[in-house]
Amino acid sequence: MAERHQREEEEEEEQAKHLFYELRQIIMALDGCGIVCKYILVLFNLIFAIVGFAFLGLGLWLRFSENTRGIFEIQSLNSSAFVMGVTVLITLGSVMLIVVAFGDYGACNEKRCSLVVFSVLLVILAVAEVLCGLLAYTQRNAVGNSIAEFYVSMYALYVKGNGDPAIGVTLTFIHNLLGCCGVTGFKLIELAQQTCPQAYISSSCPGVISNVFDSNASLVMSIFLGTGALLITALVCAGILLRQIKRVNEEISKYYSAVY
Repeated sequence: MAERHQREEEEEEEQAKHLFYELRQIIMALDGCGIVCKYILVLFNLIFAIVGFAFLGLGLWLRFSENTRGIFEIQSLNSSAFVMGVTVLITLGSVMLIVVAFGDYGACNEKRCSLVVFSVLLVILAVAEVLCGLLAYTQRNAVGNSIAEFYVSMYALYVKGNGDPAIGVTLTFIHNLLGCCGVTGFKLIELAQQTCPQAYISSSCPGVISNVFDSNASLVMSIFLGTGALLITALVCAGILLRQIKRVNEEISKYYSAVY
């Protein structure tokens, strides 16, 4: 009697192992397309997280740095290009990290709810990217002037802040990239002449920035549209993965119905 009981337990245990193996095969039943889309989403979210942390970190540093904090405390400057630019950096960085949180959790753990939220956020971001690209192209003069105003704000902060090293590095990069020197263009009379290129330059940066943006407005629009296309690609992958997860869940339900 005891041997029979032991044999029945062993058979039940063997059957349970077999059922667990079959169920595990169903749960891991993403096909090749689904697996590729899953890893594309993981890579996409990794890149998005790096960019999001960079935007958020830069925005928070500009917001709470000793040399720039005072700008946000002056009511008359709350609508300046600098304040708006910092606000956009913080907001965009935060939104990107939220998108990454939903996308990475949904892709790695194959959670439909998270992937749905991720897809909705991607649609919003893709539409915003396309609209921003079109707006930057059609309003290129106004946008170029705003960027030039942002530069002037950075320049004024550097001069008034006794040469903040971080702002100095930013100005040096801009000056060497665009081949300009401060707000006058003449190195000898520039207050921030140590950030100017070594070669003789006679171009003021605000004017150069406006002209460069105006002449490259189509390139800027292409970058925005390309980013929007990348977001749409991630959206397609999320849709494919959602459909695959739905199929797996239906197979699990059918399996339980057949077994029990």
